[in-house]
Amino acid sequence: MESKRKEMVEDMKKRHPNASLIAKNMNSTFALRRKELIETEPGVKDTVERWPALFTESQILAEFSRISGKNLQTEFFQELDQFTQRFIDIFKTKGGDIGCKLKKILQQIENEKSDIVGRRTAVLHGLPLLLGEEPTDFYKTCFDCDDEGGMSGISIGILSVIPEDSATIPYSLHLDATSTAIILEGRVVMDDLGNLPKAMCLLFGLIYALNLEYPAVLKNTFDFIQRVILSLGHKSLKPKIQSLKNRLLM
Repeated sequence: MESKRKEMVEDMKKRHPNASLIAKNMNSTFALRRKELIETEPGVKDTVERWPALFTESQILAEFSRISGKNLQTEFFQELDQFTQRFIDIFKTKGGDIGCKLKKILQQIENEKSDIVGRRTAVLHGLPLLLGEEPTDFYKTCFDCDDEGGMSGISIGILSVIPEDSATIPYSLHLDATSTAIILEGRVVMDDLGNLPKAMCLLFGLIYALNLEYPAVLKNTFDFIQRVILSLGHKSLKPKIQSLKNRLLM
């Protein structure tokens, strides 16, 4: 198995890796990889070096299927889209400080009603607020002229790279981002992901694949995604999550 792992590492160094070889060898080394990640809990830097294919979109989705038996991308977006309008309706009913923050989010999609990415992004920014969490502690932003040095203090998050001349407002969705990236342990491990919802989906898969803890600042949000959106884990829910689930199903 170790020879297959090394073969994959070498192939991943090529400009155009052999996708069928990578898929075959990742499948056959699954047990070795899970044992290593669960028992030794290596740092992300070491995992990138030993299992570089695990940080590609196709293999995140494949690994999630190996672990859970679910199609992550299909189920994540089907369920998110099913609840999107109900989320937006709930956002509109909130008052106080949280309501003001949600209003700022909703204002950015008033003219984007046919844009599914914009609506998904709004929901993923607003969901933490409904669960008593602060999304700005997780969704990070930098200008495309910045270097990545400022990421060192971020243990886990999603980074939107925006044009230097972009206007920034509180709780901005950055629907005009030039790139979206995933940060783990202070380093960008995946970039050019297209949009924030896609990055969130892949990050959830990476957390499963790498056997990581959910980010402390968005633990309720990730629990909600796991248990309500993806129906994974035991059925007992925290009161905040159960309450929101009940409202969505009304």
